[in-house]
Amino acid sequence: MLRISDISYSVEGRPLFEGASCTVPTGHKVGIVGRNGAGKTTLFRLIRGELTLDGGTISVPERARIGGVAQEVPASETSLLDTVLAADTERASLLAEAETATDAERIAEIQTRLADIDAWSAEARAATILTGLGFPTPQHAMPCSAFSGGWRMRVALAGVLFAQPDLLLLDEPTNYLDLEGALWLEAYLARYPHTVMIISHDRGLLNRAVGAILHLEDRKLTLWQGPYDQFARQRAEQRAVQVAAAKKVTAQRAHLQAFVDRFKAKASKAKQAQSRVKMLEKLQPITPPEEAAKQVFTFPEPEELSPPIVALDGTAVGYNGKAVLSRLNLRIDQDDRIALLGRNGEGKSTLSKLLAGKLKALEGSLTSSSKLRIGYFAQHQVDELFVDETPLQHIQRLRPTETPSKLRARLAGFGLMADQAETVVARLSGGQKARLSLLLATLDAPHLLILDEPTNHLDVQSREALVEALTAYSGAVILVSHDMHLLGLVADRLWLVKDGRVKPYEDDLETYRKMLLAPKEETKPAKSSAKPAAKKRASREEILTLRSELRKAEDRIAKIEDMRGKLAAKLADPELYEDAQSGQLAIYNRKYAEIMDGLSRAETIWMSAQEKLDAATEQA
Repeated sequence: MLRISDISYSVEGRPLFEGASCTVPTGHKVGIVGRNGAGKTTLFRLIRGELTLDGGTISVPERARIGGVAQEVPASETSLLDTVLAADTERASLLAEAETATDAERIAEIQTRLADIDAWSAEARAATILTGLGFPTPQHAMPCSAFSGGWRMRVALAGVLFAQPDLLLLDEPTNYLDLEGALWLEAYLARYPHTVMIISHDRGLLNRAVGAILHLEDRKLTLWQGPYDQFARQRAEQRAVQVAAAKKVTAQRAHLQAFVDRFKAKASKAKQAQSRVKMLEKLQPITPPEEAAKQVFTFPEPEELSPPIVALDGTAVGYNGKAVLSRLNLRIDQDDRIALLGRNGEGKSTLSKLLAGKLKALEGSLTSSSKLRIGYFAQHQVDELFVDETPLQHIQRLRPTETPSKLRARLAGFGLMADQAETVVARLSGGQKARLSLLLATLDAPHLLILDEPTNHLDVQSREALVEALTAYSGAVILVSHDMHLLGLVADRLWLVKDGRVKPYEDDLETYRKMLLAPKEETKPAKSSAKPAAKKRASREEILTLRSELRKAEDRIAKIEDMRGKLAAKLADPELYEDAQSGQLAIYNRKYAEIMDGLSRAETIWMSAQEKLDAATEQA
């Protein structure tokens, strides 16, 4: 159980928490919400003990392990799989000790503990997590240095999920995931066996993966039971009651004050006036809850073009002459709202770049209106802003003839008010940077707006504002996002990018979500008189991966055999049998049985690895 009791904490004299308290029971999944800057990430640092409280206490169970993703893993030559395995420090420590231990009793203890933590299935569990977060099996053996910072953040996330801390703290975990990875994470967290606290603005995650919402507001903590939508509804109802109560008290005070002002000078009414003064003193005004600042996006409206605005006929696109997508026959009209679906690596970003004019067609044709203007927003563009310039300077470069007042009005239309307009980008929040990038992408009133993960770093209110803006927008929208709430409210057409093709997806998003989360079934060979299809040749990388797995299985057996030998030597010692009453013989016999059980499981894993390698070698 996590207990936060009457905590206070300030940053540079600005209080973030004042007398805040809450209790999170063991095993609960809690989403943490609050406006940007309220102190959500600071709360995590306080729980981890990285910051010192001004007052109050935070207590967790003794020996509870706290885990979270602080930064990306280093760009080392260690493979992804080994990096994730190393995150379970207890397992790594036990395996290292097992290689040097000589005391038979300690060896048996190590073996028992390895069995308790299911150490022998660790590689399979780590591989499952990596695959769920978007890393195909052949990449598991690749070094971390082969991946960008965003992908190494996924490896760091995989590591902390594999280690399974007793208290898991996740800060915006879906920011580096695509839709498939985000859905997998939702399902994984819903089954996670320990306590989870998640800072997130993703309504899908907050509705499906958690059972309570911890709200940070006015320097206090309030725990609401239920998922996010239930919290939002209950909070709105509570706020309406508070506003009504505040109005009622204000009216009562005005009525009493009017009586006092009217009759305080009249002797005949002096006693009644004095009585109402006392009533006024007792009737303290109620301050209604502060209205959340209205978040806005104001997209400029493009003129109407004749349909279609884009048409693809037999088009292929890819890199270095090699097609990623081919035989594309697609049409986009100005009133289209299209969401691109597809697993990681299938080509969603490639199609976006083709439509944005950042990639040329390898074959076929792409025709578009001669007046077509395209706006393109990709999440990496937020990192390409000029950090030493202000938002005002960014748009002055693109609109040098416009007056400063008009440029400020443009910024205000995206929620960047006077203070932010004059603040260098380096000091803006992630959400403010995303707003600036969206402004730059829509500055020319594009007829086609392509958005690749536009909601990263945007809070819930900003996401709702983006939904409103896109719904009212008169241009076409192509949307790639892990936010199913956004896709469900904006998109009216779904395109599935799969196996090098792009086709309309006729089912709805919920069906697609269930399809992604359904366990993969092995396809049974159909009875047919036709000749059997040729077996797919195993790649060199796949064979190397299988050989690595086989070597690890052999090393595991060797270690267990060594432990078995040491324990067998102990059991062969005559002195052990002289004192039958001590119970030591029974203990060592039980330890020996446990080691033999571990050996049997290790041999099963080795046989499976050998069979896979033999099959792959035959196909090579």
